[in-house]
Amino acid sequence: MMKLLKIRILAVLLMANMSFAEAEISQATITDLCIRVAGKLASVTLAECLEAELSYNGGRSVRGFPIGVREFSPISEHSSIGKILLIGGIHGDEYSSVSVVFKWLNQLKSGYNGNFHWRIAPLMNPDGLLRRKSVRVNAHGVDLNRNFPTPNWLLTATNYWFTRAHQNPRRFPGPNPASEPESQWLIKEIKEFQPDVIVSVHAPIGIVDFDGPPKAPEKLGELHLYMLGTYPGSLGNYAGVHKRLPVITIELAHAGIMPSKQEISDIWSDLEVYLEKKITDSPLQQAVKDHAGPS
Repeated sequence: MMKLLKIRILAVLLMANMSFAEAEISQATITDLCIRVAGKLASVTLAECLEAELSYNGGRSVRGFPIGVREFSPISEHSSIGKILLIGGIHGDEYSSVSVVFKWLNQLKSGYNGNFHWRIAPLMNPDGLLRRKSVRVNAHGVDLNRNFPTPNWLLTATNYWFTRAHQNPRRFPGPNPASEPESQWLIKEIKEFQPDVIVSVHAPIGIVDFDGPPKAPEKLGELHLYMLGTYPGSLGNYAGVHKRLPVITIELAHAGIMPSKQEISDIWSDLEVYLEKKITDSPLQQAVKDHAGPS
């Protein structure tokens, strides 16, 4: 009990110390978000962000920035292979994870074939990115990728932070599971959208990680499969291990340097090929095929 009390006290102090000096943005619009993103990232222009046609679907950051979402829906629900939830920028200092998702949005806009029903959020942690000096955590100082409600979170996530992460503020999991509006938003999206696969883009480890039902992609572009394992409160643990949803984590090679145009295109092409095979070979899709009558 004393240890949990100590954790709660430290949580309050950390969240107070991480409060941003910038003014609150209680009702920022998508246009406001794009102006700030374009001012922060040299690889995303204002026109590119606006032309992505992001919409607000209810998610906001601590400071009030909208979590912009773009949806690519098939003509009918029977014309797509499956649903894909694509997330960038969970960590605010991983610039390339935001920029690359915008590039893929452009590719979808110019050549959407309806194979998949996409729901895409290029920037889940706007507060971390848009701080004067970008940081991994959100405006409360919480690592959103340690804040998801995995089993026994209060014991495992906080204990991991104390004993394994050595109370590193960059890894602070929060005072409670799903305490943050950004992680609450993603939990709601997973529940309502019911994706077949979740793709989360990070940097800068330069590999492909995977959690959930097999089989993982062996490589995407020049990024090869390397299983990092799961952490208490992580998205891969929450959705992949406990929700049994395949979670592909694309770890780009550099946080502040963009991959080449060819590599961005190759990762995307390999991802589409993998997703088509992964979903069509799933037990559910096989059962649908086996019970399908003549057309």
